[in-house]
Amino acid sequence: MKSLQPTPARVSWTLAALALVVGVLLNLFAPQPYMGLPLLAAAPLVAGAMLSFRSALVVLCVTCVVSVAVDLELGRAATARYVDLAVVGVVGVLALAVNRLLLRQGRDLAMARDVAEAVQRAVLPDPPREVGPLAVAAGYTTAQAEARIGGDLYAVQETPFGVRMIIGDVRGKGMEAVAAVSVAIGAFRQEAEYAPTLAALVQRLDEAMARAAARSGPVTSNEGFTTAVLAEVSADGGALSLVNRGHPPPYLVHGGQLVRLDPSLPQLPLGMGLGDATSAGSAPVDVVRLPLGASLLLVTDGVTEARDAHGTFYDPVSARRMGRRFTDPDALVDALTKDVGRWTGGNHRDDMAILAVTRRRVLPPAALDQAAPPRRHRP
Repeated sequence: MKSLQPTPARVSWTLAALALVVGVLLNLFAPQPYMGLPLLAAAPLVAGAMLSFRSALVVLCVTCVVSVAVDLELGRAATARYVDLAVVGVVGVLALAVNRLLLRQGRDLAMARDVAEAVQRAVLPDPPREVGPLAVAAGYTTAQAEARIGGDLYAVQETPFGVRMIIGDVRGKGMEAVAAVSVAIGAFRQEAEYAPTLAALVQRLDEAMARAAARSGPVTSNEGFTTAVLAEVSADGGALSLVNRGHPPPYLVHGGQLVRLDPSLPQLPLGMGLGDATSAGSAPVDVVRLPLGASLLLVTDGVTEARDAHGTFYDPVSARRMGRRFTDPDALVDALTKDVGRWTGGNHRDDMAILAVTRRRVLPPAALDQAAPPRRHRP
């Protein structure tokens, strides 16, 4: 069955034709000195702003012919006919110039958006589908009012110490945010292979982000830091360790229930450079059990700060559509993305990153010994 929704081109042609017809009727039947010349001139203007260059040129030619024909029908003097034709022609030429300008700006904007998206994908590639005992899925939704580039980040990596992952949100937008994302992801990729504990990994990330912030110069109190949750799943998949640095808490999804995993001790974001106890390698690590078939759901504040038409924040725990069993992380990410979209009416005010991992299998001890990569040490 064909869609009955009007296409943008059809609407544009309708508006141009309507301006032309109404202009002719006003010229023929409106009492003097009222004339339809302004509406006749509006026809090529509408076409120039909304149609292709060739279509706008056709509308201009037709409008010029109609203008002369109407003036002849009304018996206007030659001078009046030339003036009317000149008015329509000048407006039409300006409309064609606007058409070319809009086309060029549209191409430049599309190219800039494509470059931004390529940069985003280069800095933030899709995670592997399976890592150790975990199945992995991720989703990234950009705000409608923003370019395809932002400060949300995530990464999953198998290490000698288990599967480690991070999800975070860099303060700010644009290329500065992408630069900070590249620092965070690069530091995580490097240090996750060598840091013996999750607390040590957090310390090294904190130091890397603080150094990057210091190199970028003075920052305001609202900029220059990154909220993040770092997680580590043991090689057998049974133990889940978490460190939350000022980020929305993750959720444990199992048996149709969502349980929010709040940190036992609130901590400051990464890169603050305050030299507190958490930056000295003593960050408290929360450890919970990850049952077989359970999922860890990590999100950014684009999810938890999404609002409906009444300004109410979205809560995955109380969302009825999320209260069902999920057998794989892809279904979980897809369900959450759609549910947030329904909650906001599709009006995303902030970027939204979602990372989900599901424990699918249990490896025997012998297989774990054979599959585990050797522990790496710094030279």
